[in-house]
Amino acid sequence: MTRTRAPSQQALAVLLVLADAGEEWRHGYDIATQADIKSGTLYPLLMRLEAQGQLEAVWQESPTPGRPPRHAYRLTEAGRAWLAGMGEALDQARARRRAAELQTGWAVAPRSSTKPS
Repeated sequence: MTRTRAPSQQALAVLLVLADAGEEWRHGYDIATQADIKSGTLYPLLMRLEAQGQLEAVWQESPTPGRPPRHAYRLTEAGRAWLAGMGEALDQARARRRAAELQTGWAVAPRSSTKPS
């Protein structure tokens, strides 16, 4: 029997950003900005969620010549199904996000979509 733990507040923030993105790909920087998480927390979390099959990652070439490729992420079907079963925890994460937006005086707008190369 596999033991499942409740996701951390940081994981919920990341999952919420990806859930709100739907089928769109998100780069780590966009996720970190929208979830208000530092990269030292974000990238290990993204790798763990990918290893668990909750999200997928692809390398994308940079639109700016000379810049390195970067990862883009989105939820898998399994990840969306997992989130659908989280109901209350996800609602609480959304409420925290709204409260933070109100406190800072601005809302985090979704970024434009990026497609894998």
